[in-house]
Amino acid sequence: QVQLVESGGGSVQAGGSLRLSCAASRYIYSTYCMGWFRQAPGKEREGVAVIDRKGSTRYADSVKGRLTISNDNAKNTPYLQMNNLKPEDTAMYYCAADRFCAYGLASKVADSRYRGQGTQVTVS
Repeated sequence: QVQLVESGGGSVQAGGSLRLSCAASRYIYSTYCMGWFRQAPGKEREGVAVIDRKGSTRYADSVKGRLTISNDNAKNTPYLQMNNLKPEDTAMYYCAADRFCAYGLASKVADSRYRGQGTQVTVS
């Protein structure tokens, strides 16, 4: 069963922080690579971060040093810690799963077959 449910979005001022969570089904968490992508109105999807089963991570250049992806294996939950947020980070953020880690590129998560419904992040 494929299930991905995001939470933790909201509205913050520039410089603020948010932590996104993604409740994943056991099947998808144990089978696929996990990641996050975002999409702002009128813009294409942008792969933000990926994490593989060993904990290796990749980030888009636009978020390096500010966003951190991590996994809680006991809870089947990937997280996205977002610090020093900027107005250009405003977007719908999606948790995603697929076999994209082999590419070694954060951008590939935007092409995932499996994703959640998204959680809105607004930075003003």
